[in-house]
Amino acid sequence: MKKTNMKQKYFFVMTTISLIFILTTVAFAEGEDPLTTINNLSTFVFSAIKAIGVIILGWGVVQIGLSLQSHDASQRSNGFLTFFGGLVIAFAKEILDLILK
Repeated sequence: MKKTNMKQKYFFVMTTISLIFILTTVAFAEGEDPLTTINNLSTFVFSAIKAIGVIILGWGVVQIGLSLQSHDASQRSNGFLTFFGGLVIAFAKEILDLILK
């Protein structure tokens, strides 16, 4: 029983290795500058960060509104901290551009 189990494992491993070598293809990037690809990735990452910042900014506005309704000072301070944190996150790219230029 052990011998057939070992044969099956060996066959599976050899088939997997063979398929890896047989099904590989070489991909060439034609006509595109590598810096363009990096800039596109950077733009995508900063747009995702901006979306998260806008969501946090909106949650801060909701917290401020709820604190004004309930007259809760600690919730109000948390709301303002969340609001300004979301503002910084939403405009992180612009802030970095201002610092680095």
